[in-house]
Amino acid sequence: MIRFITTFGFIGLLRPAPGTWGSAVAVALAIVLHGLGGFPLLALATVAVTVLGFWAVARDIAGRDDKDPSEIVIDEVAGQWLALLAPSFGFWQAGLDSWNFPLPGWITAFVMFRLFDIWKPWLVGWADRKKGAVGVMLDDLIAGVFAGLVVMLAAFLYHGVIMR
Repeated sequence: MIRFITTFGFIGLLRPAPGTWGSAVAVALAIVLHGLGGFPLLALATVAVTVLGFWAVARDIAGRDDKDPSEIVIDEVAGQWLALLAPSFGFWQAGLDSWNFPLPGWITAFVMFRLFDIWKPWLVGWADRKKGAVGVMLDDLIAGVFAGLVVMLAAFLYHGVIMR
């Protein structure tokens, strides 16, 4: 069961680029969650997957030589959903129908999250060097925050400056 959780239903076993597969599936599921319950449901799911991720990753890597195996993608799901909270909140605040929303926000969150997760700038790299479940999970959560901030900045520039 631990392996099922950390590989997010064995998505992490897909090759190549299991982290990208995990993030892509996370986006698809986030769209469904947003459609079913808007921002509140996605936020609740993000908290749940993050807590579950810390717990499951700690158990999965205990006693293993590789402390951040590529097949563990629950961290990508948590970070990607954190990034997706930005467009989800914007759509929810704007009163858009939960199944009718513009795609650029979701796509930008996906691309920026993958960029920050692979590039590992500043705090993302710092967190990646931490040991244990904290190191596995925290770098993706910080990458998710950075990606969400980029989405918010892009939305502000487009909707608040360019379209005025």
